[in-house]
This record gives sequence, structure tokens and C-alpha cells, in this order.
Amino acid sequence: MNIRIKPQLNISQVKDKAIWIVFIAIFIGFAVANDRFLTVSNMVTVARQGSMYGIAAVGMTFVILIAGIDLSTGSVITIVNVVCAYLMVHSGFSMTSAVICSLIMATLIGMLNGFMVSTIGIPAIIATFATQTIFEGAAYLLSGGVPIYGFDERFKVIGQGYVGFIPVPVIIMICSLIAGSFILNKTYFGRYFYAVGGNEEASRLSGIRVGRIKYLIYSLSGFFAGLAGVVMLSRTNSAQPTVGKGYEFSVITCVVLGGVSVSGGYGKISNVIAGVLIIGILTNGMVLLNVSSYMQLVIKGIVLACAVGFDCLQQKRKVN
Repeated sequence: MNIRIKPQLNISQVKDKAIWIVFIAIFIGFAVANDRFLTVSNMVTVARQGSMYGIAAVGMTFVILIAGIDLSTGSVITIVNVVCAYLMVHSGFSMTSAVICSLIMATLIGMLNGFMVSTIGIPAIIATFATQTIFEGAAYLLSGGVPIYGFDERFKVIGQGYVGFIPVPVIIMICSLIAGSFILNKTYFGRYFYAVGGNEEASRLSGIRVGRIKYLIYSLSGFFAGLAGVVMLSRTNSAQPTVGKGYEFSVITCVVLGGVSVSGGYGKISNVIAGVLIIGILTNGMVLLNVSSYMQLVIKGIVLACAVGFDCLQQKRKVN
């Protein structure tokens, strides 16, 4: 007599499926609660807002995969806003030159984070908090505390344009997510990211240059945050010295909610997409329901705590 044992889903598989179930439930809930939620114009707004979370979340995914953290994401978005605008308006740079210079600067800021974390040995939370503070202040000093505007009309295409019926920011987000997924699943670097996150010391002993991997990861985090900053600048058509303040919180929430383990070594870009969608529709839905900004912070904080708590319980279960 043959006995078939039905394979059981492990907790990671359950978590992956639960993320999408939560997204569907929230989507249906807001659709029922407010008639304006499902309108075409609102869906476009959700897509545009979510695109910036999605772009920055790619770099943050890499960082959290190695059990790191990047608190400078919001300040990188801000400084890119201000520098790119300043170059175009006050320094006579062309749109293309200003964007390229701004992205290079964002990547170098990420490299600075990598230097402090890897070479000096400063804990990631302290190193990136320091750069967050530095570049928030630098953005304010450069802008003089006032908005910068008056860009070339062509610059609006990046944040406000369409290709067919698809907003350009959404296309940029999709390209970023595809690039992130390709790096993680089809390159040696991606395997190294998972290895370092799973066991840094074992990775070092196996010959992986952990220091260089950290440099690369924080540089990529800076680049994608900078790209999100350029899209945001084009979308708002004005550089604000506080535009990215607190943005890192939403991006981290997207990534952790998307199932990337804060302990490192596990996570998928495909599930991060679900995290981005959840935060995007949650933010939009609460605005439509006239939920105060303070209550929105409370709710997002609870969501982040629940996501991290679930991950920690999962890690404890593995140990036991």
C-alpha cells in the first residue's frame, strides 16, 4: 500500500502568498469605501505615487538583503531634487547633463555609506543616519530654504509624460524592478548578496569580497534613490528642500512588507512589488477617506511593526 504524503507549504511560501492576499483585501476595501478610488484618474495617481516608492525600493531591497539599512534614502532624494534643479536653473546645465550629474552624485553618496559601513566599520544605522542629516542640511543650504523652479518644459516628460496610456514614471519603475530582479536572479552579484546576508563570515571565508559587495550595494541604493528623486522633481516641477523627508520610512516599509527579511539572506523583487502596491493604495485610500496625516503615520507605523514582527517570529521558528 502506497501512502502519499501531501507536501506542506513552508512559512516562507505562506508569507509570499499572504502578501498578495493582503493587497487584494485592501484594494477591495478602499474600492467599496470610496467611489472615487476606482476612477481612472485616481488609478493613474496611485501609479505615479507608487512608482517613486518602487524605484527607491529596488536599492533598499539590496541593502536589507545583507541585513543592512539605509536611512539616507530620503535625504538622497532631497539633495538630488535640489542639485538637479539648481544645475538647470542657476548653472546653465542642460537637462541631460543635470540629470546625469545628479545621479552620479547620488551614487557617490551611496558609495560614501559603503565606505563608512565596510571600511571604517560604522554600524549601517549610524552611518546612514549621519549622511541623512548631512545631506538634508546641504539641500537646505544650497536652496536657501526656498523652492527652485523654472525648468525646461521637456523635463516634465520624465515625471508627467505618457508612453501610450502608461505614465513614464511607471515605465521607469518597471525597468528598475526588472533590472533589480535580473541582478538578484541572473548574476553572480545577486548570489553574493544572498550569501552575505545569510552568513557574512562564511561568505568571507568562501572567498567572497564582502567589503566590495557592500560598496556595490550601497552605491546601487544611492543610485536608485537618486533616480526616484529625479522622477519626483519632474513630477512636482519644483525642488523643495524637504521633499524627501521621511521617505526612507515608506520605502523600508514597502521592502519589509514585501517579505524581504530584516535578518538578511531572503527576499524577492516580485514580492516587493506587492509591498509597493500596498503602501501606494494605502496612502492614496487614506487621503480619499480624509484620514489625517498624523493618523496615516500611526497606521503605517503599525504596518511596519507587524511586518518586522512577523519576520522576527519566522526567524525564531527556524532557530527552534
